[in-house]
Amino acid sequence: MNTFYAQSARPALAVLCVAACVALGSCGGSFCVGLNGCTGTVVPPNVTLAGTAATGKALASAAVSVNCSQGAGSTLSDGGGNYSITLSATLPCVLTVVSGSTTLHSVAFAGGTFNVTPQTDLLLVYLAAQLNTTEAGLLAGFQSNFAFAQVLASQSDVLAAQAAVVANLQQRYALTLTVPTFLTTRFIVGQAGVDSDLEALAAAGAIDANGMPNAAAVSLMAAAGAAHPLATSSPAPMPSSGGSGSTSGVSGGMM
Repeated sequence: MNTFYAQSARPALAVLCVAACVALGSCGGSFCVGLNGCTGTVVPPNVTLAGTAATGKALASAAVSVNCSQGAGSTLSDGGGNYSITLSATLPCVLTVVSGSTTLHSVAFAGGTFNVTPQTDLLLVYLAAQLNTTEAGLLAGFQSNFAFAQVLASQSDVLAAQAAVVANLQQRYALTLTVPTFLTTRFIVGQAGVDSDLEALAAAGAIDANGMPNAAAVSLMAAAGAAHPLATSSPAPMPSSGGSGSTSGVSGGMM
């Protein structure tokens, strides 16, 4: 490799990487690794997440794990199922709460309030189906898959999926949910609002005895999400490492 090109291209690569990380919340994944001047130069900011983990009952003293595009942390919920954590991270983040035989997931596209409930678990099922994968595939792959990270970091995509989850649950189980913004609305277990909606869903059969989404509800969201696939964009091409350094060579050999 030409020494001058290597020295001059490195800052350009760093700029491209930083821009991609800021826009997509994915630095620390596969998009920045291996580029000199990129890896290790972007220090993630502190992000504070808080919310309530509940099924209609508080998930008290539950293990709360937070895994982000870059960065991870863990904490315990309190007696009311409430958690709060500050960590150095690049969004998006996926939250997992484990309490006995109950495991639930959620997503955070920003700092702030993000609850973990059977509804948020169904939200991830819906988003996964929109991306032609399963919830498990989405959770395992978002840190290295550009499309997965892009969608989870998108407030508009996540909130649109939230609205779809509410609409499908209301239609399938013939009930009215009083708080359609279940992901980000603060609530207290035992009071009207998100918690009473969870109790109504449990009574209707959408939530099983372990406090997890019923298999029928999971199938419902998987089918609904698959019927509304999301179009995702590809990451911006990096400058070519050969010859003149022109970016036009990135796609020139592909048909």
